[in-house]
Amino acid sequence: MLISLLLITLIALGGMSLTYLVADDEPLMWRLATGNIVGSAIFGLVAFAAACIFGFGAVTIILSLVVTMLPLILFRQREKRVKLRHDWAKAKGRFQGGNVKRFRSFAYYAFFFLLFWFFFDQTMYETKDGIFTGGSQNLGDLPFHLGAIFSFTDGNNFPPQNPSWAGARFSYPFIADFLTAAFAKLGADVRSAMVLQNFSWAFSLLIILERFGAKVTGSKLAGRIVPFLLFLSGGLGFLWFFNDYWSSGKGIFDLLWHLPKDYTINDQFRWGNSMVVLFITQRSLLLGMPLTVLVLGYLWKIFNSDPEKEINRDGQDKQDKKSLPLFAIPLLVGLLAGTLVLIHLHSLAVLFVVTAFLFAMRPAQWKIWVTFGIGVAVVAVPELLWSMSGSATETSKFFGWHFGWDKGESNVLWFWLKNTGLVIPVIIAGIYLLFSPQSRKATNGVDTETQRRSDAAKRNKSEVQITASRRHGVTLVYFYVPFAILFLISNVAKVAPWEWDNIKILIYWYVGSLPLIAYAIAWAWARNLAAKIAGGVCFAVLIFAGSLDVWRTASGQLKTRVFDADAVKVAEIIKRNTEPNALFLNAPTYNSAVVLSGRQSLMRYSGHLSSHGIDYATREAEVKQIYNGGGVADILLKKYNIQYVLVSPEERNTLKANEEFFKKYSIIAEAGQFKVYKIN
Repeated sequence: MLISLLLITLIALGGMSLTYLVADDEPLMWRLATGNIVGSAIFGLVAFAAACIFGFGAVTIILSLVVTMLPLILFRQREKRVKLRHDWAKAKGRFQGGNVKRFRSFAYYAFFFLLFWFFFDQTMYETKDGIFTGGSQNLGDLPFHLGAIFSFTDGNNFPPQNPSWAGARFSYPFIADFLTAAFAKLGADVRSAMVLQNFSWAFSLLIILERFGAKVTGSKLAGRIVPFLLFLSGGLGFLWFFNDYWSSGKGIFDLLWHLPKDYTINDQFRWGNSMVVLFITQRSLLLGMPLTVLVLGYLWKIFNSDPEKEINRDGQDKQDKKSLPLFAIPLLVGLLAGTLVLIHLHSLAVLFVVTAFLFAMRPAQWKIWVTFGIGVAVVAVPELLWSMSGSATETSKFFGWHFGWDKGESNVLWFWLKNTGLVIPVIIAGIYLLFSPQSRKATNGVDTETQRRSDAAKRNKSEVQITASRRHGVTLVYFYVPFAILFLISNVAKVAPWEWDNIKILIYWYVGSLPLIAYAIAWAWARNLAAKIAGGVCFAVLIFAGSLDVWRTASGQLKTRVFDADAVKVAEIIKRNTEPNALFLNAPTYNSAVVLSGRQSLMRYSGHLSSHGIDYATREAEVKQIYNGGGVADILLKKYNIQYVLVSPEERNTLKANEEFFKKYSIIAEAGQFKVYKIN
């Protein structure tokens, strides 16, 4: 764990240095959070490129780490050192002395620190009985990520071939898993690397999202509300919880410690809490989202700038003085966005839609938009061409008409109300308030932060920083338009082979909606007692069901075995007795022991393959024929150049493996009911 912690720190420091090129007014905590995300993106891509050229060894990784930390030389400039010392002193000052405001701030971050720590600690753990996960939706995703990680660490998979589908390029955005593999190569154990990376990316997302929410709404309180709404998202599932409570006969605390199911994702609900269905399962999104929100923050800065003023290189007024050349900042931000191809491709698609609409609404700043687009293309286009060449993914399967997302037979209006609760009504309320001059009347043209500094008597009356400018409020509504379009697109078409995967786009509709929701709640909190109660109830309804599901995982109530002890043992024997690039035949299941060996499979879990747009039907039938034995099996073994065949309870039960046929081959690994045959 210490190795992982050290590496995360060094990566974050390197990335943090770059923030002093593009941002003058951000706190140190934001810089460190941004540095962790930007540094991870840079380190991941540099180390991956180096590994493909020079091999995946400790020297390659260390040199890539040095490259990631090169921006630290910026602090040779006196002005950068002065700014760093100022940020450090300001950060220290926030923790010195004792008052209610400082305590609230500390309690806020401490809450999320503990929440993320206990939650992501359940990602994976190993006992004498095998490998387990505490995530209710992580049963299939954990072995997929482990398969990618071990293919790098133990399978020497460079340039990466799909470990689940032999003979094709690994087109899945794999940088998050590659980073875990890089940590493991330097001595970290895979579990600690995975858990600490998940934790650090989630905490970075918290800080980046909070700052984003505060800036676009002009309200510090709204910024604080936004992360709660994302990490504890849910719908009306808490009503089903109360029904379970009344029918169970258990005490409330007894039920909370033994929750029978999730209340945001089950037969009744498809939206799912973001942490339970996305962040613990889809590590690529956990790294890609904070990076995307950083870019969205910059796009907001450009979109919200006054078009009447002359603009220089990064959306700042001309009189602003920067040390970078003209348009350097939009170019740098574009380069950063381009890395999303190998980090989380759906996030890049979201940025494409958002930027296109913002460009159409603010064409006067076309030079900045075009420069940003050039930066994206410089990185993204080569990555796209590389990942698509030799891929087995059929892009046509990613698009098709499909109404209502994953509503099934439900009425679409009831489906969204049940799944998201008050989200859509409060979005509408937020839009109304932003357009309504009456909602900003109390500020009298001065934001509430200024009011608090100038009038201490109002400090406890309102924590809402709301810009009095009508233009700001209207601009925020226009900024929301592309996110609403994303919601519309995801409800009339599928943008992935499996329609539920539209959630990778829908989650960004939700992220774009959060400022509006948080604004409405913060506005209510700044009014009279009745409005405070209404805002508090609304906030509780929005996070109640999600809190139940997050608590169920974080409290360790779930213990789902992914690999049994014999699978772990035979995987270790396979590592010792087979070549790193060996090709295995195994049942098309998500948790084959081959996953843990880092070796490549002819075919693994059909659910993963179909969700990646791979037509697996023919190969699946051939896998069954091989296990049935006979002359056809010999032909197919030669056709695919299979080197090893795994026979375990899965192959015996689901494929009726003909072990008499395989007895003519030697056994090179065996543990319990697991046997590996070497094909001559």
